[in-house]
Amino acid sequence: MQPTKRESEVLHRLSHGYTIKEIAHELYLSPHTVITHCKNLRIKLKAKNCTHMVAVAITEGIISMK
Repeated sequence: MQPTKRESEVLHRLSHGYTIKEIAHELYLSPHTVITHCKNLRIKLKAKNCTHMVAVAITEGIISMK
């Protein structure tokens, strides 16, 4: 299952070291919404935690480090 556009935006920022608060500010979301996107991403990517989620996304070609 592919991430939504917004989930991809959150995932990309996580992969570049942004905090939840920074992502929320940049995307005009509440921190709670960003956390919800992260939870949904972990489920979709079958990841154990946030670090694993980013690793899976890079390995699967969902995001790139560019």
